[in-house]
Amino acid sequence: MAANKHRTSLKDLAQELGVSIATVSRALRNSPEIGKEMQAKVKELAQRLNYRPNPFAQSLRKEAPKIIGVVVPNLVTHYYAAVLDGIENEAQRAGYSVISANSHEDFEAEARAIDNFIGLHVEGIVACLSQSTTDYSHFEEIVQMGIPLVFFGRTCLSDCFSSVTANGDEAAQQATQHLIDTGSRRIAFIGGPNHLDMVRRRKHGYLEALRENRIPIERDLVVCGKIDYQVALEATIGLLQRADRPDAILAFNDIITFAAFTAIKQLNLRIPADVALIGFTDDAHAAYVTPRMSAIVDQSHLMGVTACRLLLKNIAGDKKIYKEIVPQQLVIRDTSAKRQG
Repeated sequence: MAANKHRTSLKDLAQELGVSIATVSRALRNSPEIGKEMQAKVKELAQRLNYRPNPFAQSLRKEAPKIIGVVVPNLVTHYYAAVLDGIENEAQRAGYSVISANSHEDFEAEARAIDNFIGLHVEGIVACLSQSTTDYSHFEEIVQMGIPLVFFGRTCLSDCFSSVTANGDEAAQQATQHLIDTGSRRIAFIGGPNHLDMVRRRKHGYLEALRENRIPIERDLVVCGKIDYQVALEATIGLLQRADRPDAILAFNDIITFAAFTAIKQLNLRIPADVALIGFTDDAHAAYVTPRMSAIVDQSHLMGVTACRLLLKNIAGDKKIYKEIVPQQLVIRDTSAKRQG
């Protein structure tokens, strides 16, 4: 019964006919680039499946606005909100409006958002992959359609799209080195799904620091699972209840960082005397917990500005693929040093 409620999209028509979304879109607009026979096939299928163009998108096209679509995995976190703020500021300066979509870390929601942006005829898209995205076909369609797109944070199809990322490998190595220099030896890494390039970069930096200091790598101390507060909380508790528990934790992002922080507190362990902690998180939240959090801080607003600038270049006709890196900053406070100096 649920299938009857699904509104037929351009993507549905394209899949049924075995052609690209761009072909369907052009056929429905009577584009001379599409042959009469294909136009007829598309229109017949559209009528049969009760395809209805999005009236909002049509009204937008009549007014010819300049719109950028942005899809993020979790809009309620400070990181993504700050990136979006940077994108909006830069877009506004250039005379563009921004429509944002929250994928809620879900592949299907991300794909729908991209499909909706195509239907709205946005000028370009800025995107960060959801943690469950391993199929990139919706982005391959963007390549075929020639729609400008820039990734930030978590990326894919690096040969096709420009991207803005942080130097997570260097920052993780620097943070791990700080933990070693101040007395930690059994350092755990709690991360997200291994298929995400952001996770791989940060884990690589952590492992490099261990190797350089000739500290044995213990696989049991590397926990990479779902980016979820409860999952991270339980994973941290599991690590800390071991007889050979870690004496420090490097946490992948803000959600995992504060889950780890809570787990240490729940077990009545002292930070940093029993367990030191450094997290990739935003500076504001890190500064206002007790003890104050040592943190690897993104320049998230600058990431948004940079991503939008690259997209505007692309929209203006620049076809070069850019790889911009916005450096992170290690801020040492009270949770990381077992000994000073």
